[in-house]
Amino acid sequence: MSQRLFAIRGATGAENNSESIIKNVCEMCLKLFAENKLVQKDFVSIQFTITEDLNVMNPAMALRKGQDEFDVSQIPLFSSQEAKVVGSPEKMVRVLVTAYMDENAKPVHVYINGGEKLRPDFARK
Repeated sequence: MSQRLFAIRGATGAENNSESIIKNVCEMCLKLFAENKLVQKDFVSIQFTITEDLNVMNPAMALRKGQDEFDVSQIPLFSSQEAKVVGSPEKMVRVLVTAYMDENAKPVHVYINGGEKLRPDFARK
């Protein structure tokens, strides 16, 4: 079966402490990887944005530190600060995973722990 490149989105809320950021980033990413049946060879990159009120840990570092189930050491990870927009939800980490999947796949986007308010159309009930 042929593959094509997909962009898979997600978001999670977190508190401004290392434990919360690690827990919530890893939960979001591992769920996204599992729901989309991604394996190491599928990834192109993972990009994060984080709101300015979460300033104790970079989400790429949180993913590297916080999980043992999935090796991300060979995946390019990148983090940047989310643009500050009046009325946007606070304490949010967003992710954009670029990966190859079967060409007929339907990406599953993961919005959890308060991230659901960003994309209610993608949030699971």
